[in-house]
Amino acid sequence: MQRVLLIEDHPRLASLIKRALAQAGVECDVLERIDQGWAALQSQAYSAALVDRGLPDGDGLSLIRRWRDSGQQLPCLILTARDALHDRIAGLEGGADDYLTKPFSVEELVARTRALLRRAPEQTSLEPCFADLQVQPHKALLVCQQQSVLLPRTELQIMLTLIKGAGDPIRRSALEAAAWGLQEAVTPNALDVALHRLRKKIQALGSTVKIQNLRGVGYALEAL
Repeated sequence: MQRVLLIEDHPRLASLIKRALAQAGVECDVLERIDQGWAALQSQAYSAALVDRGLPDGDGLSLIRRWRDSGQQLPCLILTARDALHDRIAGLEGGADDYLTKPFSVEELVARTRALLRRAPEQTSLEPCFADLQVQPHKALLVCQQQSVLLPRTELQIMLTLIKGAGDPIRRSALEAAAWGLQEAVTPNALDVALHRLRKKIQALGSTVKIQNLRGVGYALEAL
């Protein structure tokens, strides 16, 4: 299942959007501030972002500009009550891919979000690989040579995040956020259980890849 980031400080609207996206098969993490959005993007892989312009700590467009300046190509939809032509132009020139003015129908927002997801990098790139392992996200498969194993959603997201790290350590909190989202409560040993299952599946596939625990730093893939 794909996951989007929603940065919206109106609780009721955020709840309506989150519920509508869930019904459309899209997971959604909700944050209220620019600084939270920047931090989330550093620790989590999203397929798209929906960003309100009027946030408590500034204009959401500044966050999109910062993402673009850092090389991030995450598809972004601006949500705003500013409907003047120069505001729409500023949003698009600032790096947004689409612009939706308030009030809007939730059905239209879902349709616009789906359009963004169709152009997301994760949807057009090849299946990510590390050493002799390959992940096929659309089939939820972990593949090694001619062998494959089905991964539940949480393990799939953990594996995708580790592969994205390309051998660099990934913080425990980042893996938990990838697997369960930012809002869902996670039991203390849930990640340990998921990693244990992933290690057994990787071993059963005959892969040379190991999931290393770098104490105090995080977890990383290593090809032995």
